Amino acid sequence: MDKTIGLACNISTGKLDANQAVSGGEYPFFTCAEFPDQIDHFAYDDDVVLVAGNNARGNFHVSRYKGKFNAYQRTYILTAKEGFNIDYVYYALKLELKRLREKSQGSQTKFLTMPILTGIHFRDITGDEQTEIANVLSVIDKKIELNNLINAELEAMAKTLYDYWFVQFDFPDANGNPYKTSGGKIVYNPTLKREIPEGWKVKKLADVTSLIRRGISPKYTDEGGISVLNQKCVRNQKISFEDARRHKIELDDEDERLLKPFDVVVNSTGVGTLGRVAYVKRLPEKKTTVDSHVSIVRAKSELLSPLYLAWKLMRHQPVIESAANGSTGQVELSKSFLEDIDVIIPSDSIVKRFEEFVTPLVPELASRESENEQLVQLRDWLLPMLMNGQVTVE
Repeated sequence: MDKTIGLACNISTGKLDANQAVSGGEYPFFTCAEFPDQIDHFAYDDDVVLVAGNNARGNFHVSRYKGKFNAYQRTYILTAKEGFNIDYVYYALKLELKRLREKSQGSQTKFLTMPILTGIHFRDITGDEQTEIANVLSVIDKKIELNNLINAELEAMAKTLYDYWFVQFDFPDANGNPYKTSGGKIVYNPTLKREIPEGWKVKKLADVTSLIRRGISPKYTDEGGISVLNQKCVRNQKISFEDARRHKIELDDEDERLLKPFDVVVNSTGVGTLGRVAYVKRLPEKKTTVDSHVSIVRAKSELLSPLYLAWKLMRHQPVIESAANGSTGQVELSKSFLEDIDVIIPSDSIVKRFEEFVTPLVPELASRESENEQLVQLRDWLLPMLMNGQVTVE
């Protein structure tokens, strides 16, 4: 006989409501969003599974966490009762959540109620069997997490260098000393209304790019055609090719809408997604483009390093995110807004040194992102078979 989540877990809900501002800090703050925010105080310190309790589209998600955290009041917090493995509970929920939309309540916003959650069934097996299954799946997730941690460290190095050189202006001078700190000449720029290093210029994004445009209005197909990125593919300043869909009409090899390495993609519509920025580190398929909700920004390489521009726009993301026009649910990022972004043009020698540092990191980042997509596919393939008993662990 199957067991239920209600029998296996102690379940509570978060205490913070939507009007309590998230102030930032060291602790995760779990909400109904896919990824946690940060907050400066915690209310829980435990080994838990967290389940989002409402979602506009019914795409519920589940998180696994151990340590100090806080939670929104529509987030369920689950701890395992004696005889149940919390990781096994996590994977049981991960499998079932894909089918919860039809069970959820509400028309505009879908709600996952306590009776629905507690009534979720999973196979009745021993604690040891639960642990064996959870361990197989956890090994894959831990490798994914390790890859993410390594990439985060590499990206943090590049971010620190970018900020140090192009925001604080402490790039190495002719003697190898920090330019601004060592007394390098700084001059007032009337366009930016602030000082920048002598000899550096400021141009509009439109003047240093060969392309700023939205993608295609796709007619989707299950097979054939080309890969098309959508808003869901751009998050955390990365491109998720596993979330791409397919367009049934081929584009000519010379079509400017086909993505190239170091192109920047910017989500240009949608509440909560508008303004997200990422750049192309790899192309699993040579012919890949974006849909009409995403903009492609391509540098004129003879005027500006595409890699420098990619980092410039990623660091500019908060400004782009704040540029929405239109009413809630119909926000649009205008092409003119992107074209009007001011871009500092450093000296060629400093940009070249930045490229020498960052360029070798790109294939490392791309390789781990690709490996993670393969690991996710493997985990998602194994998950139902292990949980339903079609495959056993020896």
